[in-house]
Amino acid sequence: MSQAFYSHARLYDLMFAGDGPAVDFFRAEARRQGGRVLELGCGTGHKVIPLASDGHPCVGLDSSPAMLAEARRKATLHGVTVEWELADMRAFDLDETFDFAFSTANSLLHLVSAEALASCLRAVRRHLAPGGRFVFDVFNPSVRHLAGADGVRRTRESLSFTDPDRGEVSVDVAETYDAATQVTRGTWYLSTASEPDFVVAPLEIRSIFPQELPLLVSLAGLRLVERWGGWSGEPFASDSAVQVCLCESA
Repeated sequence: MSQAFYSHARLYDLMFAGDGPAVDFFRAEARRQGGRVLELGCGTGHKVIPLASDGHPCVGLDSSPAMLAEARRKATLHGVTVEWELADMRAFDLDETFDFAFSTANSLLHLVSAEALASCLRAVRRHLAPGGRFVFDVFNPSVRHLAGADGVRRTRESLSFTDPDRGEVSVDVAETYDAATQVTRGTWYLSTASEPDFVVAPLEIRSIFPQELPLLVSLAGLRLVERWGGWSGEPFASDSAVQVCLCESA
């Protein structure tokens, strides 16, 4: 589950700060559905805290103590109440149901085996109230991009950020892709001019191709109702960067 990568919660927030359209999308979906909300892989609460601030009773579930600690700090800072659950999304039992569940930022792709993903989705189905909906997003794999994962360390300019304590931080990534398992295995390096590689963390993430996605969902007793190609609700197309999926119990 790539725990080492997610042990640096404050740095994670600085590196992935620019996802406002996704936050707006999930706020709108929660308003449309109403009721109790569950986020799987909630991280530092960047998505679920705004939903709680809108008045939804919310539960945020994550397997990283560091990420949940930062989420609690941020919720307190904003005067928002969220129930935080330290649990593995592959096998959780909260003894309640939810009207709206969601998972975002490719969180489901950390479940690199089909068995792990199916176990998670079955748990989601068990936690959906009658008429409940589950929304998630995963990237749309690009064969050209995956073929370029040659193990060479490269700088990700778009992910560089300013740390108030350290200054400018650059992000380098070296990745390889295993076509047999559809898993990309990477190492992430965070550096400053005075402190090279002050974080070195492995990260594994799988790919889910568009035609297999409905089949994986159906194995868990869910049904893919809608799939969009972005946060504005545009139709999914072969060149869409993301698969935003709406599911219900089958």
